[in-house]
Amino acid sequence: MARRFVVEADGGSRGNPGPAGYGAVVLDAETGEPLAEVAEYIGTATNNVAEYKGLIAGLRAAYALDPEAEVRVRMDSKLVIEQMSGRWKIKHPDMRPLAAEAKAIMPPGQLTYEWIPREKNKHADRLANEAMDAGKRGEQWQPKVPPSGTPAAGAPEAAAPADDALAEAAATGAPAVGWGSADLGTPATFVLLRHGETPLTPEKRFSGSGGTDPGLSDVGRHQAERVAAALAARGTIQAIVTSPLRRCRETAEAVARRLGLDVRVEEGLRETDFGAWEGLTFAEVKERHPDDLEAWLASSKVAPTGGGESFAAVTRRVALSRDKLIARYTGRTVLLVTHVTPIKTLVRLALGAPPETLFRMELSAASLSAVAYYTDGNASLRLLNETAHLR
Repeated sequence: MARRFVVEADGGSRGNPGPAGYGAVVLDAETGEPLAEVAEYIGTATNNVAEYKGLIAGLRAAYALDPEAEVRVRMDSKLVIEQMSGRWKIKHPDMRPLAAEAKAIMPPGQLTYEWIPREKNKHADRLANEAMDAGKRGEQWQPKVPPSGTPAAGAPEAAAPADDALAEAAATGAPAVGWGSADLGTPATFVLLRHGETPLTPEKRFSGSGGTDPGLSDVGRHQAERVAAALAARGTIQAIVTSPLRRCRETAEAVARRLGLDVRVEEGLRETDFGAWEGLTFAEVKERHPDDLEAWLASSKVAPTGGGESFAAVTRRVALSRDKLIARYTGRTVLLVTHVTPIKTLVRLALGAPPETLFRMELSAASLSAVAYYTDGNASLRLLNETAHLR
């Protein structure tokens, strides 16, 4: 018989927008006992963003306790309750990615939503205010109610605060700032492997998800075998997840054969769709589409010529996949075989770095990077562009 939880969540902003924070508590539906508390100062944000962040944090905390539990969400935000119940449309662009993130945490059949008056949501309101007070002091909020029981396998990280850019933060869940608690358990560690060379790689041509989907070259296959041997020697990889594109699947399969593991495909790890630039060099794009290229370099919201994909769109996609994979592989070390843009995106989000950071990192073919994700929402970059196994 499924466990039953109540999630009470709230968020607030002292200025709207202004210094903001959220709080959420997971209660045993039968006894009312608090099982887990989460709260976070998220910098400058609106009330609605903070409330959605509180909902996401509460759902993640409930999922961590039991991913199969039946959950009743209670909030005093009429907007969030009505939108998440499907009765109101989500019109504001900052709310849509937050709602999508909340919906991805648990199957809809396990969730119900209930509006409650503010006076009945005092626990979550208190947590949100504690988080804002801690943020004002330059501190990180610490829970007084530890999680009840050991987190279930596949439990996701605690929700993360907003990035400096509010809209992006809403979509991506930027990592928390500060040292946090020392007792965070084993992180979910993503070892990030860029695929081996294809015929387009040495020519430095745009090769995304909208082109010819090239496979590995002879050099790329050799690189895949070398990295497979290196990973086998380390003996730390527990699962393998790959982009659906051929060059990544071939690289992942080489590693899987050596490690004796299966390969799971994750659509969100595919490379950017470069539109009309697919197969062209940077110089060729500059010659044919100079204005489009200049605009693309200036803003992460601009897509390549011909209906390609902006880096902002890629960020939202990659962040959603990141959260799903953290939930599935909590406490485990997972190899993600993917591409330049998704790897750089995961790295920059872990560092809380701005979008232009994407143009300031070098990632070689068949290189290894690594990011660890802790249960307090913090992420730690552990490795970037290692190629020693190829020498």
